[in-house]
Amino acid sequence: MKKIVVIPTYNEIENVEKIVSAVLGVGSDVEVLVVDDNSPDGTGACADEIAIKEPRVHVLHRAGKEGIGPAYKDGFRYALDLGADVVVQMDADFSHPVDALPRFFERIKECDIVLGSRYIDGVTVVNWPMARLILSYYGNVYAQLVLGGIPHGVPIKDMTGGFKCWRRDVLEAIDIPHVRSNGYAFQIEMSFRAWRMGYNIKEEPIVFVDRQEGTSKMHLRIAIEALAIVWWLRLLAIFGRLESRPASLASGERIPGQATGRRAA
Repeated sequence: MKKIVVIPTYNEIENVEKIVSAVLGVGSDVEVLVVDDNSPDGTGACADEIAIKEPRVHVLHRAGKEGIGPAYKDGFRYALDLGADVVVQMDADFSHPVDALPRFFERIKECDIVLGSRYIDGVTVVNWPMARLILSYYGNVYAQLVLGGIPHGVPIKDMTGGFKCWRRDVLEAIDIPHVRSNGYAFQIEMSFRAWRMGYNIKEEPIVFVDRQEGTSKMHLRIAIEALAIVWWLRLLAIFGRLESRPASLASGERIPGQATGRRAA
């Protein structure tokens, strides 16, 4: 099983070498794809130097900063082109715990997507200001209820979680070029599309620790986009403009590694 961890970067010179080394240390069968948005601080050049010495490291250079959504979309496509069977998305700043990767790789044998969740086992977030934590927690509740309908909602506690492990066939099935969201909204849209298609999403508890090096890319515009995009997704679902269960599942044929799920109306 070829495993590639996709790490988008923008001005992560303090972290890139350390995070790549940590991820490679998880196992000899793990590879890393750094997706750099032309970082002014030289992050992309540093990643290139690492890749020259280590064949398990790949670097994808993008023309400029467009946000996390486009970076992941390009990274997913490149990882699939490299032959990945399993693709992990994670941040470069160590807020996503590297030591959770072995658990993710075990879990992905039983399901289609493993989602590192901050809210499945209480609230497991460290070093966030209270205002940001409240915005994140209740923003997730809001997204669940809007997308899945009151009172039940989408059965995913951490809709904005960005630490995920995907099976290849799921990424191939999702219409990634038409995923239009960015920031937190990108995480919501990808999870919602996968859920609607009936894929089995397993939330795995993680401890999320705020970055210690570099500058956070989170700002108010990203949060507002996430609050607004859920209504766009809901309307697309209502009018049948989003993918639902694959035809093979609808006809009763089970795709290996898949499980049916309750879909939004």
